[in-house]
Amino acid sequence: MCSSYLRNTIIDLRLSFTYLDNIEIKKMNVRNFLLVILFAAGTISASAQSNLLNAKTPDEIGKKTPAQLISDNDKPLVYGYVHDRDVLMGKTIWELIDLDERINFPLYYPIDTANIGKDRRSLFTVLLNGIKSGKITEVYADDYFNTKKTLKDMQSSFKYIDTTQAGIDEINNYYDDYKSGKRVLDPQFINTKDLTAQDISGYKIKGYWYFDKRQSELKYRLLGICPVSPEARDIGAENPDVIELFWVYFPAIRDVLHDAKAFNDRNSAMPITFDHLLNSRRFNAVVYKEENVYGDRQIADYMKENSQMQLLESERVKDKIRDFEQDMWNY
Repeated sequence: MCSSYLRNTIIDLRLSFTYLDNIEIKKMNVRNFLLVILFAAGTISASAQSNLLNAKTPDEIGKKTPAQLISDNDKPLVYGYVHDRDVLMGKTIWELIDLDERINFPLYYPIDTANIGKDRRSLFTVLLNGIKSGKITEVYADDYFNTKKTLKDMQSSFKYIDTTQAGIDEINNYYDDYKSGKRVLDPQFINTKDLTAQDISGYKIKGYWYFDKRQSELKYRLLGICPVSPEARDIGAENPDVIELFWVYFPAIRDVLHDAKAFNDRNSAMPITFDHLLNSRRFNAVVYKEENVYGDRQIADYMKENSQMQLLESERVKDKIRDFEQDMWNY
């Protein structure tokens, strides 16, 4: 009786130890799995901060060695080829990105480039620098990309030079001297206004929603982007009218936008490229126009002087596109 009791007790203890061993093994596996994940994340973060941590001088921050450039293979994700017969439904819409909304701040800031690193620039600064350097050539005056626009054509919108009233009085008092060239107007009598990233109020974008019947998926392709702001002459005025500065054909500038990084508020070690930010639609926008039989009229043309109804109409256009995909399925 006693020996049987001892044998059963030993068996129970063995089972208990086996159970505990299994628990420890599972704990070790989970712990090892978490360590692998943390190590991988640390490796990614370290590679993202390698230039900052290994730079010997401030000039080396943000620069990559030739070996790093080869290993990174840093190129924008290529668009897949889509045949026309694979597009079951398509709709072109125009949207407005309001830079006053917090979610759109990565497109607006930084506006002061004098007191910040060279690797951080606003979207407008990236576009303007690309146009000035010749990297961006597909610049147009309209959203249908019919008429090309040069930097010379846009100078009047970017820079405004005028003589102040005091300067006009000065010229009138010594008209003959100024006409003959004996006198030169002092710069203090010249008013100069330059359009900067601070003056950009929003972006207009043109995109194409389509249903790919081969993959049974609703997709979006960004076609163009346009900064909107007052002209340089109207900077500082009360309630100035905003204009379209220029339209850029988006697929042609993806390499430029991929090299420029937007600030990631959650993790500064992993910045987001402007190409990724715009293609993944990490912004909020309001539809202001869709292609229609009335010559692509804007919502404001038939919903006049009623902002609430215009917003509701914008949501109706979005729902109409989303509902097409939902209606393709039976539940």
